Amino acid sequence: MMAGRKLLLCLVSVLALGAAQRAAAETVHRAGDVIMETRSVTAADGEVVPFELGTLFVPENRAVPGSRIIGVGFARIRSNRSGDSTPTVHLPGGPGETDMEPLFKTDPESQRDLTQLLQYRAIGDVLVIDQRGYSERGEVLNFAYHPIARPLDRPGSRAGETETFIEVAKAAVAANSGRDLSGYTVIQCAEDVNDLRRALGYEKIRLVGQSFGSQWGFAVLRTHPEIVQRALLSGVEPLDYAYDMPSQVFGALQRISWDAEHDAGLAPYMPPGGLVGAIRSVRERLLRAPVKVTLKDPKTGRVDVITLGAEDFQRAVIRPEGTRPPRAWPAFILSIYYGRYDDWAREVMQDRAGSKDEMGLIGPLIDTSLGVTPAREHLLRTDPAADLLGWWNFDFYIATASIWPSPDVGDDFRTPVLNPVPVLFVEGDWDISTPYENMLNMLPYFPNSRAILVHRGSHGARYAIFARQPQVMEAALRFLKTGETQALPVSVSLDVPKFQVPAFAPPARQP
Repeated sequence: MMAGRKLLLCLVSVLALGAAQRAAAETVHRAGDVIMETRSVTAADGEVVPFELGTLFVPENRAVPGSRIIGVGFARIRSNRSGDSTPTVHLPGGPGETDMEPLFKTDPESQRDLTQLLQYRAIGDVLVIDQRGYSERGEVLNFAYHPIARPLDRPGSRAGETETFIEVAKAAVAANSGRDLSGYTVIQCAEDVNDLRRALGYEKIRLVGQSFGSQWGFAVLRTHPEIVQRALLSGVEPLDYAYDMPSQVFGALQRISWDAEHDAGLAPYMPPGGLVGAIRSVRERLLRAPVKVTLKDPKTGRVDVITLGAEDFQRAVIRPEGTRPPRAWPAFILSIYYGRYDDWAREVMQDRAGSKDEMGLIGPLIDTSLGVTPAREHLLRTDPAADLLGWWNFDFYIATASIWPSPDVGDDFRTPVLNPVPVLFVEGDWDISTPYENMLNMLPYFPNSRAILVHRGSHGARYAIFARQPQVMEAALRFLKTGETQALPVSVSLDVPKFQVPAFAPPARQP
């Protein structure tokens, strides 16, 4: 578990509906009701595309008779071809993300996402569904808080961060006592998909899920395999893999290192042992003694001294891809290796500042409910790469599982079983958010599956390869529509990125 959904405090920006609108949803609508309105969006090529924007009303907790009714937003884009209308149901990541933004935003990234989304019209209707508890057409569960600033004069620690998160979790649950937080699980999300299918009159669906969306897809495949015709899952996150294995994350970093170590711009900076050697060297240096970094604010003239230790470095090495993409990661590691700590120190100082933030609750509610089997937890805690990367990926979630009200889904649900539904998996071997071993471990359980390994693909490998090699997306669409697999490649490659170089001259070479 990395990237946006894996940040320690799962910070998100949200927009909640007004109390009056929520009250109306509770008193007027019944479970299974749907309301829709017509909107339109202009595609990059100028096409004006009509779509339906809707709200599905569902029980907040299906296990509780008379449960409060909540809204879950969705959008439907009708197929532009006659014939089979079986929809692709697009499941967003996170938890705490939405795939609705391309329908409303015009920035370049949203336009690219919209272009890909519209291509699914060629095989059927397109349905985009929100996550319960993270839907502007229903509710966005959040908790605004002002954490206590952490000291600058001693190194950070995973244990200290976990203690802080425990207190935040308790406060967040107490502040949302008017909601049944036990209803926010991936199983309930899977039932939302089935309820939407029924409400719109579809017999079968085709799933398309990325990251947590793939995990959500696994939940639908587990609870309702009979409704899924085929599936496309990327950034693969199985039900027992919410917390990533340190050695597998480190393996992705090793693969990034290979290309970085053969880059002409980075070559003058490479120490003996390359980037992995640099990581080990820095860790040993910080274990001997933390470093103190003096930072001066150029605007105010304020001077701060911040202490950085080995556990701070563990956290920095696996900073999410959105913060430090693969092309920037090697220069960051090399800068620290050569004692240029300022950029790292500024990041840590900002993390410790204790400024007011807002936490989306859907992330910890779902992730702690998914949890992990005892066998996998044992592997996580005894993994040989834990010395280098630590337990930042999972410790705080395991420690707060009993605080969040969402119930544990159980080991039987987490453990994979044989499933005949045809699935196309797409995974990048540079993915540090969901390592590609996740996908490999699922293949035996889906005997009708196919897999595409994207060399140099990071967490968004599917989007990147579909944009740059459109024939791969065409083959994936044919698979979703007909089950045809002949045109599907086994592996594809992205170009070597232009790696950033450190912002200082290369060191003089010693004889």
